[in-house]
Amino acid sequence: MSDDQTVTGLPAEADSRHRIVLVTGLSGAGRASILRALEDIGYEAIDNPPLELVEAMVRQRPGETRRFVAVGLDVRSRGFDPDQVLVALARLRESPATHAELVYAWADETVLQRRYTETRRRHPMAPQGRVSDGIAAEQNLTARLHEAADLVIDTSDLPLAGLRQLIERRFGPDAAIDPQLGLSVALISFAYPRGLPREADLVFDARFLRNPHYDPALRPLTGQDPAVGAYVREDIDFAGFFAQITGLLGLVLPRFVQEGKKYATVAIGCTGGQHRSVYIVEQLAAYLAETGWRVTTTHRELVREGVLARQQAARGSGAPPDQAKEA
Repeated sequence: MSDDQTVTGLPAEADSRHRIVLVTGLSGAGRASILRALEDIGYEAIDNPPLELVEAMVRQRPGETRRFVAVGLDVRSRGFDPDQVLVALARLRESPATHAELVYAWADETVLQRRYTETRRRHPMAPQGRVSDGIAAEQNLTARLHEAADLVIDTSDLPLAGLRQLIERRFGPDAAIDPQLGLSVALISFAYPRGLPREADLVFDARFLRNPHYDPALRPLTGQDPAVGAYVREDIDFAGFFAQITGLLGLVLPRFVQEGKKYATVAIGCTGGQHRSVYIVEQLAAYLAETGWRVTTTHRELVREGVLARQQAARGSGAPPDQAKEA
């Protein structure tokens, strides 16, 4: 995920239900930042209340106007018990006037250790011991919450601006929460040497297609450029590959809706994450939007390497992308 994401698809439908978001996760993974982002878009943010008071604090009152409430819960909360969090969530969902979701903040262990080193804070589950021991203990304690979460947000490589955009898009007052409209399909392009996106539900490998990298004229471009798209499309197996992907998505996405799944992440990988995977993600986004799905796109490596920023600068100055890169 990144702060360079686009959204296409159906607009949200009005919904009068109270919207409750329980935010939990690993210490240091950004739970507080998620709460602040929710507060910025109009939610009442309540951090670490006693667990036994959560239902009473957020439950609908007779004649009350629609509420947006975000509650932060972690191992520091008085009476924290993952099983009881799930019980409270289930009870909130029993009310037809309430739409309740569970968000879990996660980050890679090495990232968490670095954050604790930088802030010099003690881990709440290992106040006198090693940070790594506290992380392991907390992962074990909250494993059921991680598994049951409606949305797991991996903040390992997620800039704060990207996190805010993600929260606004998925939890804003106008966001669709009807099951038929509320499935958000996230498309991610990535480079295999830099690792699989951890949040991916489906992964497709485009490395067998011919590589624009070996054409000197195409190398500095990306899959968003028409010349690269034409080059990839000319591969004899591209059309069949794309048809197989769209066919599979046509089968599984409706089933995700039936299962109540709210988010589906589809990742397309190639060697550099710059050409083939980017082009396929762009084509999939257009196809899915035309067929009625709500879609976001993220080009992980282009954001990490600043390629998109250089291209935008080049377009503004009129210089070719390779000149902008050298500048």
